[in-house]
Formats: sequence, C-alpha cells, structure tokens
Amino acid sequence: MLLAVCLSPPSLPAQYSESQESPPQTVPEDYSVTYEEQTDPIAIEHCIIDAELVPETHELKGKAQIRFRARQSVATVTLALNQNLYPTNITNAEGHVLSSRRTGAGLNLEVTLERPLSKDQTGAIVVEYEGVLQDAEHSPVEGVQLAYIGPEGSYLLYPARWFPMGGYATNRFTAELHLKVPAGSQVVAGGRMETPVAQGGQAVYSIAYDKPQFPGSLAVLSEPPQVVQAEGIRVSLFFSPDHRGMAQAYGEAAARMVRFFSSKFGPPAVADLSIVEIDDRSLGGYAGPQVIFLASRAIGGEVNVQLLAQEVAQQWWRGLVSPATRADLWLDHGLATYSEALYQEETGGAKALDNRIKQMAIDALTHDTVPIRAAARYEEFSQPYKTLLYDKGAYVMHMLRWVVGDQTFFTALQDFAQRFAFQSATTDDFRQVMERASGQKLDGFFMQWMDSTGASDFKLDYTIYRVPNGYKITGTISQDQDLFSMPVEVAVETEGDPVVQRVQVTGKSSEFSIDTPARPKSMVVDPNNRVLKYNDTIRIRVAIARGEQDVATRDYTGALEEYQKALDINRLSSLAHYRVGEVFFALRNYQSAANSFREALNSDLEPPWTEVWSHIYLGKIFDVTGQRERAVNEYQQAIRTKDDTQGALAQANQYLKEPYERISQQAEAGG
Repeated sequence: MLLAVCLSPPSLPAQYSESQESPPQTVPEDYSVTYEEQTDPIAIEHCIIDAELVPETHELKGKAQIRFRARQSVATVTLALNQNLYPTNITNAEGHVLSSRRTGAGLNLEVTLERPLSKDQTGAIVVEYEGVLQDAEHSPVEGVQLAYIGPEGSYLLYPARWFPMGGYATNRFTAELHLKVPAGSQVVAGGRMETPVAQGGQAVYSIAYDKPQFPGSLAVLSEPPQVVQAEGIRVSLFFSPDHRGMAQAYGEAAARMVRFFSSKFGPPAVADLSIVEIDDRSLGGYAGPQVIFLASRAIGGEVNVQLLAQEVAQQWWRGLVSPATRADLWLDHGLATYSEALYQEETGGAKALDNRIKQMAIDALTHDTVPIRAAARYEEFSQPYKTLLYDKGAYVMHMLRWVVGDQTFFTALQDFAQRFAFQSATTDDFRQVMERASGQKLDGFFMQWMDSTGASDFKLDYTIYRVPNGYKITGTISQDQDLFSMPVEVAVETEGDPVVQRVQVTGKSSEFSIDTPARPKSMVVDPNNRVLKYNDTIRIRVAIARGEQDVATRDYTGALEEYQKALDINRLSSLAHYRVGEVFFALRNYQSAANSFREALNSDLEPPWTEVWSHIYLGKIFDVTGQRERAVNEYQQAIRTKDDTQGALAQANQYLKEPYERISQQAEAGG
C-alpha cells in the first residue's frame, strides 16, 4: 500500500475557526490586475505526456508535447514546472531548439519562440525533462509534498506541476498520458485507460482525456483495490493495511454522496470513483478527475464526512466546471465546501447545517481584509487562501440561497453545471445564471460579497405598541456597512408562538414594522445565521481562532494578544483562558499556566471539554513541579467529568499510572 505511516496522537481541538473584525480595505481601481482576472497569453489545448517512473531512485523522466493557441501576440511562453524537474531539451514541433530560462523563483519556465505568434495562431513546444520527486523540498506549495515516486508506491498530483503546464487551475485541456512503470504495478487515474502493454520488464499505461479538464492526478500502486458497489456506483479503494477496515464505510459514503450531488447538480463527468490513501506529508485531501486522494491522517476510525464530501463535490466544481481566471477560484473551492454543507444538511437535518454554517462563519471572518476575488494573491492552500476561497466563498453561497430561495438556487446550480460542462466559467457567468433563474438583478450582491470586505454588526432600536389585535413593533435595524442591501430575518419571542419576519435592510439604517398576536418578550436579528455578521460572541471566537493560528506558527506573543482581545469582551470565556494556559505551558511558565487553567475551570466551561483538559494540564504541571499527590487529584477530577474529547480519559488514566514527564526543550522545538 502507498506510504502507510505512523501517526502521532491528535492535538487538542481548535474548537473554533474564528477571526477578528478588520477595517474595510480600499479596492484599487485597477482591480483587474489585483484580482488576476486577466487570462494567460496562451491557452493550452492538448498535451501528450510520455513519462517513466523509476521508483528505486525516485526519478521521473518525461517528455511533454504541448499544443497551444495564442490569445494575444506572443514571443515567449511561460510554463509552470516543478522545481525538482529540469529541462534537458526544448524544441518546437519541427525539432528546432528553443532557448529558455527559469523564473518565478524557479517554478516557471520561460520559453522563447522561434517566431512570434499572432492572436489565435497555434504553436507547439516539446519539453524533455527529468528529476527526483522524493520529498517536499522545492514543492510548489511550501512544506507540502504533492508528488512522490518510491518503491512502496507513487502519486503525482496536478498541483505538483510534474509536467509543464500553463494557466494553472484555470486552463482546461485534453491530454494523452503514456506512463512507463515497473511490471506488476497498476496506474490509478481518471480518463479512458487502455490495457497496459508489457515492455521489457515494465508496463506502459496509456490514458486519454478526451474532454478538456485538469489531467495529471494519478497513483502507481502494487496492491489491488477493495471494490465497493453501492447506489449503482463502483468505488475502488486503495487503503493501507491500517485502514483497510474502513474501505467499505468510505466506499458506501462516497457512493451516497455521488448520488446526492447528482440529484442536486445533475450527472457528474463519470460516476465511478477511486479513492487512494497517500502519505501525511501531502494535502489532507485532493480531487482529480475520477480519483480522490486522502492523507492517512484524514481517514481515521470513522468516515471523515466533511473532507470526503468536499472532495466528491469537486467532481462537479472543478471536474465538470472550473474557474476561468484566478479571480474566480471560489467557483472551485467555495462551491465544493458549500456542497459538503448541503450533504450534512441532507444527512443531519437543519441542525447539522446550522452547526456547519456557524463554524464556516468564524472561518470566513478570520482573514477578512481581502475580497474573495483577490484571494489568489495568497499562497495556495495557506490559511488566508482557504479562509476566503473555501469558507467565505461557501458562506456567500449560503446567503445567495437565502436571497433567491431554495428552489431557484438549486435549479440554477444544476443549470450552471450543465451549461458549462467541461468548460471554465467566470463569476459573471455564475451571476447571470442565477439572475435568469431568479428574475433578480444580483450585481449588488456579488459586488458586496465578492469584491468587498467586512461584515455587518446589527443593532435593534424599537418600540412596542398595544393595538386592537395584539401588538405592533416599529423600529430600525442599523449596521455599519453603507452598501449593505439584503433581506434579513427578525425573530420575535412572544408569550405565545414566535413570529419571524423578513425585513429588507438597505444601507446603514432601515425601518421595520412587525405585528404579533401575543406580547413580545425579546427580538433577535438573523436567528438562523443566513447573513455573515459580527457580534460579541463571534468576535470572541474570531480572536481565539487567530490566536490558535499564531500558536501554530509559534508566534506566542501574537497568540496571547489575540486571546486577550477575547477576554476583554468576555472575562468568563473558558476557551480563551484555556488557550492562554496552553501558551504558558508551552513556554514553561507553569505558575501562569496553572492560573489560566484555574480561570478556565471557574468560567463558563464553553466548550465543555475545557473542563477535562484543564484538569489534565494542571495534573501535568503538578507532576513536573514535583507535587505528585496534587497531580493525581487533578487526573482523578478529569476522569470524573466522563468527557473523553480527544482521548482525554485515556491520557488521564495513563498519568495516574505513571507521572507526566516533560520532554526536552530541544525535542519540543523540533516537534
């Protein structure tokens, strides 16, 4: 099996992904450049790739024949190529050698054409190249292994740029792949695969991608798959021995997801799927045409529904339809993330969707200083990149569903998927489909949420009147976004049944009038989280989430500052006190850590797991300071909570048997 690895124990849950309020950012007038709306000078139309994988030496030897069309007059062509791979010969179709140089910190290969091309003329470049793909060094995404060739199994993901490509993530093209691999191996890939041909102790696999897509995500394995037939769909799973027991559950879950998304978006490119386990040095998950890759750490002892549903959904939102420019990347990530939320709604009901949306809202606001359509300026798969394109993009879809209504929203999604099947699309294309379906002009909505930053903080000012048939509430809803214009729910709790009314809020202040048959008791704006917004609860969670991200980069000073912002809003936030305690514990300031964990225990105990883990940390502190009796007492109190979040009870029992011993500072620094 492919790179089965030993996993370290899971860290404590970052319970919230949150952000802090940031001032709106001025959008430059030349936003076409900022938003990377411009298209590449060339469009690759077809690529023939001949590649040999040499597992023993981790080598790749390749030849790519690239046919392209000029979108404008061009004298040079820029292709992306993994920095671990080196061109050995570059020619045109006639075999004439072309000059080239590496640019963009070595990721880009700039090739000078023999003769410039005019707009709509076609050309061809042939690149022979080779190199070693063994680790994450010089990866296109820093620290993330996107390609590996080795005797225990190999995988090559499209983001690895393991062959020369143009218009990364936006340029769809047809392709032919001819892969030479050791005899006894099998290639797992999308596309139309021919029977492999034996060739001198090796096997040559030929794969054709007849429709424009993003070819190049594949695995080379020696073990046969476990095959699951469910919902009329065949799922082939290539899991390590440690996770083979999960194959049936994952296969059935993936099949149900394909069936559900087909009912919402129409048929996918291909219904059958392969799921391949890859090592933990790679992405947690990635979806190529007809193949999903999951890191070992992501599989676990139960189906990772959130991750799997998102990757399955990308068979539509990437596989079937994809962004036309890097300003439209949310069409890939945001639609797939919201599709995953829809699946959770399907299986868990409205409560499951609400929980997912709350989490998504916090994540969406964490780095809200750049518009969604400018997110490509961030490094791919970085936290700000994911925050904007995955979470905020998804939350905008949730709001759009509220604005146009469920039936219109899902009709338009299906129309969009089929209208642009095997094509790229822009944000304007998507907006126009929604406008046709809804009969509404949505320019303002898309400008507000795609091209701007910030979120509203709603305030209510109202008066209650007694009227013959009950009560009348008149007042205003105010918020701080001048261009805001959306319907907003207002819920009135009464002595009888609650009353919920839709109010159109436009600008900084809008009037409303609500009639209720029973005496009103309280009012809430947006009780069902249909609008991305701020309030004190969200600000607390945002600050804590930002602190958690600072801890991940070992910026402990920044983390403490963020946690203090949360405590300035709510001194009784157990989570904020707990996170402060974690930082002081990491810094070996045990007295301050103990004080913070005590504060966590004496505060609101939200989330509930802060109680069990505060006792465990206090036990650790007493152990390392030589107070074993007090440590035992804390571990016993932890066990009495009966809260086993992240294996808390097993850890408490472990330290009851043997005292906790701190690791060396050198080991901590390396961990």
